[in-house]
Amino acid sequence: MIKVNFYNFTEMKNLKTKFMGIEIDNPIVVGASNLVTKTDNLKKAEDQGAAAIVYKSLFEEQIQLEGLQFDEKLTEFNNIYAEMLTIHPQFDYAGPDEHLSNLRKAKESVSIPLIASLNAVNIETWVEYAKLISQTGVDGIELNFYPNLLDFDRDSDDIENEQISIVNEIKQNITIPISIKLSPDYTNTLNLIKRLDKEGVNTFVLFNSFFQPDIDIENEKHIKKYNFSHQGDYKKSLRFAGLLYQNITADICSSHGIFTGADVIKLILSGASSVQVVSTIYKNGFPQISKMKNELVEWMEEKNYNCLDDFRGKLSKNKLVKNPFVYKRAQYVDLLLNAEDIFGNN
Repeated sequence: MIKVNFYNFTEMKNLKTKFMGIEIDNPIVVGASNLVTKTDNLKKAEDQGAAAIVYKSLFEEQIQLEGLQFDEKLTEFNNIYAEMLTIHPQFDYAGPDEHLSNLRKAKESVSIPLIASLNAVNIETWVEYAKLISQTGVDGIELNFYPNLLDFDRDSDDIENEQISIVNEIKQNITIPISIKLSPDYTNTLNLIKRLDKEGVNTFVLFNSFFQPDIDIENEKHIKKYNFSHQGDYKKSLRFAGLLYQNITADICSSHGIFTGADVIKLILSGASSVQVVSTIYKNGFPQISKMKNELVEWMEEKNYNCLDDFRGKLSKNKLVKNPFVYKRAQYVDLLLNAEDIFGNN
C-alpha cells in the first residue's frame, strides 16, 4: 500500500493569488505585530507556509516620544556646575534609523515578500517615512488609516480628503506597491475605498484592530490590555469583501479574527484575495499557518476546486443572483421575521 504524504498532496492544488499586486503562493499573510520583529520568527513563518509577512509598524508618535526624551537627556545637566560637565547623559536615540535597519535585516532573512507598515500623523511625515522605507528593499508598504475621532469640529470630508492627499503624495514619491489597512469607522467606507482605489492603491486590508482602553473599577484608573481578536470577528470584513468584489481594481485582503482554514475559505468565497493573521499565531503558534493551508486544500479537494479563482467571490454581492438581499437590510428584517425558527421557542 502506497502511503501518501499529505503535505505534498496539498501542493497539487494551485493556491496562488495576489497581494498588493504581487503574486504570492497562497492567501495566508502574517500581519504586523511584535511577533515578526525576531529573525527566528520570520523564518518560522516562512517555513510553515506563510505567503508574505507584514513587519511591525513604524509609529510616528513613538519617534516623537523618543525625540522628546532625547531632548530631555540633552538638557539634563544644563544647570550643573562647570566642573561636572564631564558627566554625560546616557541615552540611545536613532529616530527611524533603527527601524529602517531592522527592516533591511528582516528583508534579507526571508525569501517571501516582506511588507513594511507605517502609522504616521502629519502628511509631511507620511511622505518622508514612506520614502525612507522604500529604500530598504521591502516589497511594499502598508499604510494604517483611521479617522481621528477626537475633534468635534472636524467633518468627515476633511479627514478623508487629507488621507487621499497622503496617498497621492506617497504615490508620487515611491514606486513600490502600497496597501491601506482601514478602520471601519468612516461615514461611508465604500465611498472612501472607491476614491482611494482611483488613486492607485494596490490592496485594501479590512480591517484594522485598535487598542481600546479599559477601566479598573477598584483602583479607578485606566488599564491597557493587548486586544487579541476572537474567532468570528471577521464578519464585518466578510461583508465588505462581498460588497467590494468586482467593484474595485485593488486586491482585497481580509483581516481580524481569522483563526482557521474554514475562516480563510469563507473570506475567499466572499471575494477576498488574501487574509492577514496574527492572533491565531499568538494563540496556536506558527504551525497554525500550515494547518490552515492544509484545511483549505482539503476543502478544495472535496469540492473539486483546482485554484482559488474557481470559487473566489462566489458568494459576493455581484454573484448572488438568487438571493441579492444578503448584503442588504432586507436580510436583517428576514432574520427578525424568522426569529423563532432560528432561536427556537424559548
